[in-house]
This record gives sequence, structure tokens and C-alpha cells, in this order.
Amino acid sequence: MARREQEIVVSTGAGGLGAAVAAETGGALGEVEAIRARGYWELIWRRFRRDKVAIGSGAFIILLILIAFAGAPIAKHYVGHGPNDLFLTAPAVNLAGLPANPWTHVTNEATGKKNVLVLGAANRLGQDEFLRLIYGARISLEVAGLSTLGVMIIGVLLGATAGYFRGWVDTIISRLTEVTMAFPLLIFVISLAATVGPQLDKITLGIFPKGVLTLVVIFSLFGWFYPARIMRAQVLSIREKEYVEAARMIGASNTRIIRSHVLPHLVAPIIVYSTLTVASYVLLEAGLSFLGVGIKFEPSWGNLLSSGPDFYTTRPLLMVWPGLAVLLTTLAFNLLGDGLRDAFDPRASNM
Repeated sequence: MARREQEIVVSTGAGGLGAAVAAETGGALGEVEAIRARGYWELIWRRFRRDKVAIGSGAFIILLILIAFAGAPIAKHYVGHGPNDLFLTAPAVNLAGLPANPWTHVTNEATGKKNVLVLGAANRLGQDEFLRLIYGARISLEVAGLSTLGVMIIGVLLGATAGYFRGWVDTIISRLTEVTMAFPLLIFVISLAATVGPQLDKITLGIFPKGVLTLVVIFSLFGWFYPARIMRAQVLSIREKEYVEAARMIGASNTRIIRSHVLPHLVAPIIVYSTLTVASYVLLEAGLSFLGVGIKFEPSWGNLLSSGPDFYTTRPLLMVWPGLAVLLTTLAFNLLGDGLRDAFDPRASNM
């Protein structure tokens, strides 16, 4: 009798479980549904898309890139002049030397046609604030993007080498990292701008505005130390993992182990740190240009901010537009980096 009651209880429990599974999956009881395993990148994407703020930040960055590189030439075509064109007379600049207000119509002396200054004039030279703003986005993104690429290449190579080989290799790279960290970057940039800066700014490779490559080289040479320290710490942990030991035991070379087992595990910190580094270089480029030692003659958010305070009581919007551009861009990259960090390491977001 006891055995029969036990069979009834087990049968009833199994039926209840089956009904619950059927209700959850939407299928009939007894049907077997294939379960597809999700890959690593698919799981990351599923976690990342739940973060609406990060998704919005990524959309803003994509829109900014499209405006800077595709929209700027289109805007230049429709307004009828370039970002460096001068309008020295009224109404672009009034008799008191004040730049024009938004939506001021001016005459282009070169073509004789009427043009419009969408956001008004940027300075006493009557240059177009709107065009200089979107062309400044191009310069800021070029400097920040190329500098980030440079520091990540140098930092990942040196950091991975130091962490994997350790010993005297680690000692040399660590001492070089400490020397680079202690280097006074701002003093060096100011000294460079006062001496050979004009000659270096002429190096453009035919595709970059003047001064962009100079800043990229300087930022890359003196900014790689932080990613190098991060990658070194990551590799020190990875090289002790079981799969690395197994690869070493079956005779795999160091080159193969680094390529197949170490570098793939560095993708997540590289992507996350790169987004945060871009934001820091946008700020750094704007700060140096504001001081007059970065981008000097080409349109840049920094030199727009440097000329804005001259008119803060009469034309306050001249400070607002580039200030908002720098603020929103750096905020978008930082929020995107936070979202990517949580997507790659979900445990960190729950701590």
C-alpha cells in the first residue's frame, strides 16, 4: 500500500512538472524542443542591448561620425562656403566687432551669392560657427580615434609581453612604463609648439588637417603606459590558467600560445578601455587647442571655446555650442564604455 502511494505521488509530481514546462514553453506536453546553444558574442549582445543608455550612447556616436565625415561636405555645399572662409564686413561682423547672430544672410564675395550663417559667425573674422563646429567634430574624432589606436597597439604589445615572459623583460618594460608615466606631457607639448610645432603641423599625408598627426604621435608615444599596465595584469592571470598550461605541455610555442590563448581573452578589456580612452583624448585635444598649443588654424572645438569667452556677455551661444559638443561626446563614450564593461563582465554590475 505504501509503495502504491509513493508511485502515485511521483506520477503526480512528474505530471505537474510537465504541465509547468509546457505552460512556460508554449508547447504541448510531451513535445521535445531543440535548445540552441548561444555563443559568447551573442550572450554579450543580449546583455548589452538591455542597457538602453549604452544603446543610446552608441547611436549618438554613430550619428556624430556620420555628421562629421559625411554630413560636413554636404553642409558645406548647401551653405555655399567653407569653414575657413572669411566674412569681414557687415552683417557677418558689425561695426562694434561682434559676430553675427544665427541665421544671418551674408554675401560671398568670391561667388557673389547669398549665403547663410546657420549658427552665426564664430569670431571677428566672420567664419561660420556651424561649419566649424561639425568640421571640428571630424578633427576631434580623428585625433581621439587614431591616438587610441596607437596607444592600444603599443600598450597591448608591451603589456602582454611583460606579463607573459616576466623576468628581465617585465623589469625593462615596467621601468620604461614608469618613466613614461612621470613624463610632463603638457610641458613637452608647449615646448614643441613653440619650437618645431609649425614644421610638424605641415605633415598631413594629404588627407588630415594640419596638426592632427602631430597630436596623434605625441598622444601615442606618451599615453600607452596605462593600457600596458592593464594588459600586463590581465596576462599575468591568464598565463596561469589550465588551458595555457595544457598548451605548453603539448609543446605549443610561445607565439602560438599568445596568439591563440592569450590575445583572445584580452578583447574585452581592449574594447572597453578603448571607448573610455577616446573620451579622454577628445577632452585632451580640446584642452590643448583651447590653450593654443593643439590645433591652431583648422576648426576645432578647443579653439572655438577659446574664442567664445571674448563675447560671453553679447554672444553667449558661442561658448554653448562647442561646450555641449565636448560634453555630449565624452559623456556618450563614457556611458558606452560602462555598458560594454557590464556586458562583458556581468558579475561586475552586480557587485
